[in-house]
Amino acid sequence: MAAKRSGARSKQSQRKTPSPPAGPEPRNEPALSLERIVATAVELLDTDGVDGLKMRRLADRLGAGAMSLYWHVGNKEEVLDLALESVLEYRGPASLDESQDWRGDVVHMLEDWRACMLRHPWSASLLPRRALGPNILSRLELLSSTLSRAGVADADLNVAIWSLWNYVIGATTTRASFELSDEDRAAAQQRLTALSQHYPTIERSRLLLDNDWDGAFSKGLDFLLDGLVPKQ
Repeated sequence: MAAKRSGARSKQSQRKTPSPPAGPEPRNEPALSLERIVATAVELLDTDGVDGLKMRRLADRLGAGAMSLYWHVGNKEEVLDLALESVLEYRGPASLDESQDWRGDVVHMLEDWRACMLRHPWSASLLPRRALGPNILSRLELLSSTLSRAGVADADLNVAIWSLWNYVIGATTTRASFELSDEDRAAAQQRLTALSQHYPTIERSRLLLDNDWDGAFSKGLDFLLDGLVPKQ
């Protein structure tokens, strides 16, 4: 699924890539590097979101001319790919291949993945439609190999991976977009109480007052792992 989209995206990006400006790179502007461009793009995405990332704004933030960026990146699409890749690097334990605690390893991987995307909320919306770079592919490979060692059959491995992918992406986008103050939550729950004859179960569970996002993520992940991996 993702491979077809990312391949098409790569071809599209190649078609849109502008030619570098003719002549030598200007020397009267601050020195640029790919690392500086990507780091600054991440800062801009964190503050202004995907729609706020414009090549001219990025150049202004770097104190450079817009055309200077094209000595280092092909276009905005490449900047988005590189920014997404940079925030999804996984620095987990070095000895995962030798670990006997597969469940703890999976939980650590997915909690780290969720934490990365919550620090950079724009990343969750970009991930399903961007080219998959080495960092996210490494995460998926590590997750797949860990589940395989835990006993997930090859025939079920893709279902397991996509189920966990969907869970992490869904939990992250919901958490990032569901910003209500305590007053708003209380008012919403009050309205729900007034309609309790229509919605008795969610009123009884006080759904709209529950903001234990971390706890819900951990417990939901336990539910998933209980079903994905056969009992030993």
